[in-house]
Amino acid sequence: MTVSLIDIATYLPEKRLPAAWFTQFSGDDDLRDNPMFRPPDFRHHAAADESNVDMIERAVAVLVQRHGPQVLDEVDVLLTHSQLPDLPILGAGGEVAHRLGINPEWIIDVHNGGCAAFVLMLKLARQLLDGGAGRTALIAVAQNAGGTIFEQEQVRAKAQASVPGDGAAVGLVTRSDTAPVLDIECRYYGENATDMTLATDPPRRWWAAGPGEGYVGFNEGKIIKVLARGNRQVPQVVRAVCDRIGVKPADLDMLVTNQPNRLLLRNWNEALGIDPDHHRDTFHDCGNLFAVGIPVNFDAAVRDGQVTPGDIVMMAGFAHAGDFAGAAAVRWGGRPT
Repeated sequence: MTVSLIDIATYLPEKRLPAAWFTQFSGDDDLRDNPMFRPPDFRHHAAADESNVDMIERAVAVLVQRHGPQVLDEVDVLLTHSQLPDLPILGAGGEVAHRLGINPEWIIDVHNGGCAAFVLMLKLARQLLDGGAGRTALIAVAQNAGGTIFEQEQVRAKAQASVPGDGAAVGLVTRSDTAPVLDIECRYYGENATDMTLATDPPRRWWAAGPGEGYVGFNEGKIIKVLARGNRQVPQVVRAVCDRIGVKPADLDMLVTNQPNRLLLRNWNEALGIDPDHHRDTFHDCGNLFAVGIPVNFDAAVRDGQVTPGDIVMMAGFAHAGDFAGAAAVRWGGRPT
């Protein structure tokens, strides 16, 4: 018996901001016209009092609607990833388990993986279930930096502020043949890890008190490197998986990726020879969802009928400034009717 990704459920906050909301605060940021930060039409932002755990709980509620409350009783492994933890040091796993009323044998907060964390967590879930940790895993990702970091008074005038969106997603993974995980490729590029930085004006440590609001440290040189890494890494991991499962990239039924910007989405299509109709994204409505992008795009493709039972779906993405990339292929099994 193999390991299957049975279902994905998602949640997007009610607060929906148009691009014009940010243009009213436009400053003289030198990166304003950089393609890395061309704004989406809309994005969803978490409310001021909406935590990562709140959003995960709301995504789980959708899963329970489809599968019944007993689905949570079967969870042996809980994996969580918060793009911006609600509290420093503390991950979301313990509170999520408490809110859901479950007591799994394994609760693991997966901090690394970034925008490709869903792929990394799927690999970890498969490894744990194959190793005898149980029969069912719940993997949960959440992102609320849009409504917390990028709406701050100083930060919202920066070019980068108009791109991030918020949301949450959960995946149900079981030992079964229903929707088999065909293969997974994860690659680490530790030499790039220090290129992801937090900046303030005036400069200070992220944990130190001070007047400057924190934001992601970008400049033209760093952007060029990040784009080059993303252009290269995502096609590489997709091709590695395709080679092992015996499918050409152009013949994939659906590709779902993280969505940093329109430029990378287009470049990945061209590099892999994939028709844009077979690469689902929600960038125009959600912006850059970071780790939540892959499952939200998967869910959207299923809901719209772009993915049907038997289709091979490739999930792929890269993280941070290019220190991690991953791809996973699943033969979709359909949802309960």
